[in-house]
Amino acid sequence: MAGKVRVSAFGVSADGFGAGLNQRLDRPFGDNSDGIMAWFLPTRTFRSQIGQDGGETGVDDDFARRSMQGVGCWILGRNMFAASRGPWTDDGWKGWWGETPPYHCPTIILTHHPREPIEMQGGTTFHFETAGIERALERARSFAGDKDIRIGGGAQTVRQFLEAGLIDEMHVAVAPTLVGSGSSLWGGLDLPGLGYRVSDSVQGERAQHLVITRA
Repeated sequence: MAGKVRVSAFGVSADGFGAGLNQRLDRPFGDNSDGIMAWFLPTRTFRSQIGQDGGETGVDDDFARRSMQGVGCWILGRNMFAASRGPWTDDGWKGWWGETPPYHCPTIILTHHPREPIEMQGGTTFHFETAGIERALERARSFAGDKDIRIGGGAQTVRQFLEAGLIDEMHVAVAPTLVGSGSSLWGGLDLPGLGYRVSDSVQGERAQHLVITRA
């Protein structure tokens, strides 16, 4: 039995943005974005991912921990891998996370520009897909087996999968911060019309956690 196609631990501002304007190397989430993932960074789950001890437990950490469990393949938009645009250059860049990314399984990067796979430490291999989300999902199923496929973002990538009705379950963490402009997660989407509903809502220490499922 195939696993779910899901979005997990996706941070969004109270005004609906997954990232601000001007995403760049020194500000991966763009302007006015510091609060979007402020719920996630102090958790024990995140600290363990980056090799640090300690961290907070509680509701936020429970959602963070579950987000990493049972994943057999990730699908990411290009911004989630690199700040660069256009054809790939031989600049040595291998993603935001250094030699040991937190994915620990095959990870597909959506791009318009072909590139050979990059094998990293810890079980992550980056694969680059130029034929769109349906082909990426087909490849992800072959990698994941009976495990889940996690759509990691950014907002425009998540929107594409939602519009196509391909996401089974989505967990968003709504942070009490305003971004103003940037990558809108919800703008113009008719989620009820696409068959989605809010199935759970839990207040965490630093964010409101919503679980959205497809009927």
